[in-house]
Amino acid sequence: MAIEVGTKLEGKVTGITHFGAFVDLSGGVTGLVHISEIADNYVKDVNDHLKIGDVVTVKVINVDKDGKIGLSIKQTVDRPAGSAPAPSSRPPRTDRGPSGGGSGERYNGGGGGGGFNRDRGPSGGGGGRPSRPPGGKPAFGGKPSFGKPSFDDKLSRFLKDSEERISSIKKNTESKRGGRGAKRS
Repeated sequence: MAIEVGTKLEGKVTGITHFGAFVDLSGGVTGLVHISEIADNYVKDVNDHLKIGDVVTVKVINVDKDGKIGLSIKQTVDRPAGSAPAPSSRPPRTDRGPSGGGSGERYNGGGGGGGFNRDRGPSGGGGGRPSRPPGGKPAFGGKPSFGKPSFDDKLSRFLKDSEERISSIKKNTESKRGGRGAKRS
């Protein structure tokens, strides 16, 4: 029997890994059900859903040139058109914006805790960096950002930020060494 994409078959689970389960279809042909194709909800551990020896109905979703067969268990369940899959037990993702922190400010601070912050000491509450640069000015010169900044804007901000950080590091290093040209006794 030729295995074609879209056909539904019965098979026996022969192996379980952290990324999915191997299913013996017939005649020594084995396919893989990836962990993302086991159930409509989030699957943390394959062993919670399948056991070796289970007989399952699978749908062939792809066949590679080298003979690898991709299978799906969740696509065998016929749902009425327009119905959504079962709600996931995974928490919804939040859009974090360009800085990765969600605050829209230059430093990833403000939330969380722990870490060491020179201004506040160990575990001083905050993300490890101040939410505003020294001097109390708003991030990026106080210009409100409407829409996405261009590449040139991002590059100039990065260069300015880098120069500020380097000069700050140099000042701290020089003060620890005794300043410029200071003789050691």
